[in-house]
Amino acid sequence: MVSLSSNLESPISGMKLSSVVPAKDTGNKDHQFTDLDLAMKLHNVKGVYLFDSDAVRGLTIHDLKKPMFELLEIYFTAAGRIRRSETTGRPFLKCNDGGVRIVEAFCDTSIDEWLESNDDSRDNSLAYYQTLGPDLRFSPLVFVQFTWFKCGGVSLGLSWAHVLGDPVSASTFVNKWAQIVARHVPSKSLHLPKPRKSEAPTSVPGKLSPMKRIEPVGDHWTISNNCSMETHYFKVTAKQLDHMVSKVCAPTNVSHFEVLSAIIWKSLEKLREDSGPRVVTICRYNYGNRENEIPTNDLVLSTVEADFNVRKGDISELAVLIADKKKVDGNSLAEEILSEKDGESSDFIVYGANLTFVNMEEADVYGLKLQGKKPVSVNYAIDGVGDEGVVMILPGPEEDEDGCGRKVTVVLPGDQLALLKKELNNEWALV
Repeated sequence: MVSLSSNLESPISGMKLSSVVPAKDTGNKDHQFTDLDLAMKLHNVKGVYLFDSDAVRGLTIHDLKKPMFELLEIYFTAAGRIRRSETTGRPFLKCNDGGVRIVEAFCDTSIDEWLESNDDSRDNSLAYYQTLGPDLRFSPLVFVQFTWFKCGGVSLGLSWAHVLGDPVSASTFVNKWAQIVARHVPSKSLHLPKPRKSEAPTSVPGKLSPMKRIEPVGDHWTISNNCSMETHYFKVTAKQLDHMVSKVCAPTNVSHFEVLSAIIWKSLEKLREDSGPRVVTICRYNYGNRENEIPTNDLVLSTVEADFNVRKGDISELAVLIADKKKVDGNSLAEEILSEKDGESSDFIVYGANLTFVNMEEADVYGLKLQGKKPVSVNYAIDGVGDEGVVMILPGPEEDEDGCGRKVTVVLPGDQLALLKKELNNEWALV
């Protein structure tokens, strides 16, 4: 176990790193990445779950850490390391039981104090993140951080390489861990997802492509932004959602995701003025029966182009435009792009290639329970976002009488984020 020095200004201290490997040898298999996996390789998924003291009463770090050994026997790909083919140079996953990193830490505030803080950057300290490479052979794909708060509560912070699987795979991974903690022994084997036959088109015009080609990054899988990107989380209650839907006169076939996306899209168009986004990307994930599948990327991507002035347009019109989006199967699109000349020698970004709205409304992020209790808060975010930014919309915690609200994660250039927060507060009292 390795102790890590911490920032003197950070409330997080006493960080220790260790490794967990599968409980049994899993066979040193080779796992081939799909084209879509490789198109997502510069992105990283980050999830933070906060539990109050009742949920972890009587549990020790040993109780939280030990189930990881059994979990990795099932999720053996998460314990692998990246290799490259000697003949083609294409990356693949060597399932060599290299393990995942476990981080233990302590926080000198309470859960309530943490949630009341306006410092969004603090959540970064709850999910340890290290870029893949430059020595890919030794780079873990997954970090799991347990942080104990002074009130007795704990957070679980997940850092998950997107090349391994999308956020649905990531949340399924930690949900399965919680089942093992509760001694609900899951199936010992997972199967490869069956290829889906999509009815969506496999190509789109260049300017409408949800994927952006960038200069190859070699073995250091990270992107360089032209500006400083910052993250902000905020909650939208069920009452606020109902108010927004009624105020914008949204049709009944338009979802809360589409209304929220339209509001943020128009707000950003106001801030960016003539340079505002006329083309945005909509990203959703296929859910299906992921619980029994090896982690994978299964995305449905859409591009939406407004042929009118978004700043002056009606929000309901934008919401309908998003709802009527033409879907493009992510797997098929990646196959098509990477089959082009120089395709395999190029790298790509998806989140932030255009302003990207991510629909995670169906994600079972509150399915992770400790001792029968749900987390008091869950946030997900994407690291490695392009300059156009990303907006991720998740379900919020259940509210006693009003139903379920939404949690929104916004990653944007810092100056734009500050203006957006002001705009949303003035117009909708959201942040």
